Amino acid sequence: MAAVRGTVGPAWPASERTSVSSTSPEVLRRDLPVRRSPGRERPLDRPQVRPLLGVRRAGSIQAWMLVLPLDAAMTALPMAWNPHYWKAFAALSVITVALVCGGGRYRARLHLSVLDELPALLGRLLVAIALVAAVFAVRHDNGGVTEFVLTSLASVGLVVAGRAVSTAVVLTARRRRIVAHRTLLVGGGELTGEVATLLDRYSRYGLAVAGYVDTLPGPASARVPWLGTLGDLDTLVAEHGVDVLLVGDGTFREEDLLDRVRTPATRGCDLLVVPRLHAFATATGHTDHIGSLPVMRIRTPALDGPAWALKRAVDVVASSLALLLLSPVLLTCALAVRWEGGPGVLFRQVRVGRDGRRFECLKFRSMRPATSAEGDTRWSIAQDDRVGPVGRVLRATSLDELPQLVNILRGEMTIVGPRPERPHFVERFSAEHPRYGHRHRVPAGLTGLAQVSGLRGDTPISDRARFDNYYIENWSLWLDAKVLLRTVSEVLFAKGR
Repeated sequence: MAAVRGTVGPAWPASERTSVSSTSPEVLRRDLPVRRSPGRERPLDRPQVRPLLGVRRAGSIQAWMLVLPLDAAMTALPMAWNPHYWKAFAALSVITVALVCGGGRYRARLHLSVLDELPALLGRLLVAIALVAAVFAVRHDNGGVTEFVLTSLASVGLVVAGRAVSTAVVLTARRRRIVAHRTLLVGGGELTGEVATLLDRYSRYGLAVAGYVDTLPGPASARVPWLGTLGDLDTLVAEHGVDVLLVGDGTFREEDLLDRVRTPATRGCDLLVVPRLHAFATATGHTDHIGSLPVMRIRTPALDGPAWALKRAVDVVASSLALLLLSPVLLTCALAVRWEGGPGVLFRQVRVGRDGRRFECLKFRSMRPATSAEGDTRWSIAQDDRVGPVGRVLRATSLDELPQLVNILRGEMTIVGPRPERPHFVERFSAEHPRYGHRHRVPAGLTGLAQVSGLRGDTPISDRARFDNYYIENWSLWLDAKVLLRTVSEVLFAKGR
């Protein structure tokens, strides 16, 4: 109940296994050499860690298991003395749970306090009440609106009381070490040592430290054992049943850290970070704290599950409707391409999609390459003399991309995602640009955040990769909607190539 573990992270493309961002466990252990003694699997000087006595692994016990049903019950309880409105209170209970549960609300904070939760909790409860009251108003039941709102105020008080009870239960379980999440600290500096001391001194945070990893032993060794380097992170997570990774200060490189905390072995762990200049941190946003040290919970991108199933359903419905409604446009484009360049309206090219899988990407032909090898290895043809008037119009308006609706319908692409690239350039860019291959954690898209941000044509690949990875790390259905709205503007005002 101390903290809800992150959602399942991404699978990793096969192309990554040979790049600087390789993520298979074997390659990870090979990339960062660890000082090992002959015949031993542990790094030299790694201390033998005493078992975390009295600490159970909390992976199967989560705070929401107590909080969610209690919220639902307290919201609906007023129907017991006002059964006439039982349907309204049942709906209020469902809406409340949906609103309060959304956005990771049931991820228990480190510093638990009903008073800290109260503003957001009251706001969501009032929204839920307003939604149900609106139904009464639409039915012109003004008397029902007043009576329901007055009765529902009891639900507000009951939910707050229920939260006080659930918070007390969670804190008691933490303090008695009935439930605590096993934690691995990343970094061996003084700050990391201070974090370890606070967690050992105050069990109310629900984190039990197994040790720390860093390039070399550091000052934190005076308070917590050094277990190895970042290269050992995957093994240590499995060996110690780690639920939480908490990043402090150390001698590791930031580039190495980014790769290590996004591997399949660590995808089930919460990722917490003590920010730099922590003395200047404020109490805004979704930050948490351990003692007086602010802690940021890094969002684990949800790259599967119900939200992605809904994204796929939207892809199927939208691409089917678009192919039907835009069929006159598609036919016009095809005839124009046939008139300008002769037979062969569609241009087919192998691209790399999710997890490194290759597929044949479809486009309207805007020019005819001299050889197939030229199309596979030449970077930009925007200023090529062989691009005729029709090709220029298609490329400027992005109409040449419309046949990719078929790729979306077949499941090879999605509507919003990183643009697909050719295998030749994927291998090249993965070797030249850090984390380029990480963009293959999701399906390739017809449009993407990088493209609507002006990163098309001859723009820096490193910038594109940063935008693509930003999109993945912060993915939501609303972010997809924003990209689509900006895409409409790009197409209507011909802001393309």
